[in-house]
Amino acid sequence: MTATLILWSHALAALLFGGLTFWTIRGTAIGLPRRPLALALGVTALWALAVSGIGADEMVTRIFETLRNLAWLGFMITLHRRDANDRPPLALGTVYGVVALVAAGALVLHVAASVDAPEAAGQIGSAALLLRMLVAVAALVLAQALYSALNPSAGSGLRWIVAALAGLWIADFALFCTEYLTAHPHPQSIAARGVAMVAAALAMVTALQRKGELSVQVSRAVAYQSLSLVAIGAYFALLALATSALATIGGSNARVLQTAFVLGSTAAILTLVSNGWLRAWTKVKLAKHFFRHRYDYRAEWMRFTETLGAPDGAAPLDQRIVKAIADLTESPAGLLLVPDAAGLEAGASWNWDRGKLPAAADPTLADHLADTGRIIELDRVRADPRCADAAAVPAWMLDAADAWVLVPLPHLGSLAGAILLARPPLDRALDWEDFDLLKVAGRQVASYLAEARAQEALADAQRFDEFNRRFAFILHDIKNLVSQLTLTARNAERHADKPEFRADMIATLKDSAERMNGLLARLSQHHRGRSEAPHAIEVLPLVQRAASTRTRQHPVTISGLSSAIAHADPAALEQLLHHLVQNAIEASAADVPVTVHVAADGNHVTIDVIDQGCGMSPGFVRDKLFKPFVSSKPGGFGIGAFEARQLAAAMDGRIEVVSREGEGTRFRVILKAAHAADLRERAA
Repeated sequence: MTATLILWSHALAALLFGGLTFWTIRGTAIGLPRRPLALALGVTALWALAVSGIGADEMVTRIFETLRNLAWLGFMITLHRRDANDRPPLALGTVYGVVALVAAGALVLHVAASVDAPEAAGQIGSAALLLRMLVAVAALVLAQALYSALNPSAGSGLRWIVAALAGLWIADFALFCTEYLTAHPHPQSIAARGVAMVAAALAMVTALQRKGELSVQVSRAVAYQSLSLVAIGAYFALLALATSALATIGGSNARVLQTAFVLGSTAAILTLVSNGWLRAWTKVKLAKHFFRHRYDYRAEWMRFTETLGAPDGAAPLDQRIVKAIADLTESPAGLLLVPDAAGLEAGASWNWDRGKLPAAADPTLADHLADTGRIIELDRVRADPRCADAAAVPAWMLDAADAWVLVPLPHLGSLAGAILLARPPLDRALDWEDFDLLKVAGRQVASYLAEARAQEALADAQRFDEFNRRFAFILHDIKNLVSQLTLTARNAERHADKPEFRADMIATLKDSAERMNGLLARLSQHHRGRSEAPHAIEVLPLVQRAASTRTRQHPVTISGLSSAIAHADPAALEQLLHHLVQNAIEASAADVPVTVHVAADGNHVTIDVIDQGCGMSPGFVRDKLFKPFVSSKPGGFGIGAFEARQLAAAMDGRIEVVSREGEGTRFRVILKAAHAADLRERAA
């Protein structure tokens, strides 16, 4: 049954691949390299026919298997070379070449095993099987890289072909693993591979019915990973060959020699891989000899912007800027030089020893970088003291052996700073790509620095604005106090001999002193507004206390509900009432009283401040009343109503105004009502 399945599955696969070969040759599909595809399909058909006709272990079948692998590898590299954007890097071509050589090496070992002595044939065949496994794994990785590199605009047909190739090599790898573990071919695995070949052929039939644009973009990461895979595979292949050779020539000590070789070679490889200098040297050599450009600009720019845009809680921006520039050249440390009045001085640093930095700034270097905008290689300055940059570079920078490159940060015609980079693990001279990348990155971080400094300046301006706003409020309150004290002094000329007046004057002076002290506290930059959070308070006693200081200069009538309880800040509410009552007094005639009335409806508490003065027009109330520095009174500051509304809003309240010219004005303060239970709870 298994033999029949092997025969018919591979025969059907041969028929399907053969039909696909003729279809491809005669077809007019756009976007696929027809000749390499037809060759690969034809060789695959011959290989499947050989498996079904003469067996999977015959030499002819092995030859066709090798030719099949080489043909499909050629088709894949052709896809890369057909990319309209760029040719594939030399590294990727090297990977394909090495995999092809390994496939050819496996065939050579099979030939050697068939003609060599029987006692060595088994070991040579085992080594050949390991190489076939390596080819299958490497081909799978290359197929995955090709699938990932396909442009999103490419049609699904090409993706089906690549997926079918992956299925082909997965079936091979499973068969080789089974054969390696059991030491002989497994018929069920061969039959399963035949079924997989039929499925792969059907997938390609589906693929060739679809058309799509071919566009392949090879990333540098894929090339590096592919080279790493080849290196790892070559190491394991060498390990397998060396242990087989030791088993042949080692005699009774073969096992000890094999163990020593495996442990020693593994330790040596790990030591080399962990060496930072060697990794840097390898990366530079690969970039220099395998790629058109030293840098993978997309990857470098993404890392650069990610470092700059780190979330809150990370290192400060100045330090992130230094690290972002240093990472571009793999420098282990960096120092930001920031401009001040005297030149450039040391700012933020990343891994830089700040113990040897000078205390004074250097104006010559700042002027030179601002004028030239040139990146300075310090090694060139050390080697040629007469070069154009030598006079501007300070001595401490040249004396620091690790100081490598100085990158200016120009922004809109001025110098935002400079970054001094430490020497990378692999010392080298800068080339044109380094200069271009560092210039662009320098301009970018200069804009970040300029934006950060603009934000700091804006924050300072906002703090000054807040101070000025508080000062304007204070000035308004001082004006009211001056008016009160002036009235007291004027009355003292006539009533100073009366004991009642003297007592009233002393109370007025004490109240004025307390209010002045409060004004000084509010003017302090450490003051942050109200001293208490809003809570339940009795409104009528607070209204009486706020109005009592005004009754000495003008009649004030207080009425209303004595049980009204509001949710408010006592100090803010008292300040609010001071503003409204003072405005009402100033708008009223000397003998016409101002009325303050308290009411409550269960949800809100209202405080009405009513005068019968000159009143205001509807337009003034609507457009100007609550704007700062706008007043209807001669010499007024226009601050009282503005601050009163702000204080009410801070307590989740509001102020409503009804006014008529020649009849008077009513200011209504509306606050949230509280309950007597809230008042008792707070008192407890």
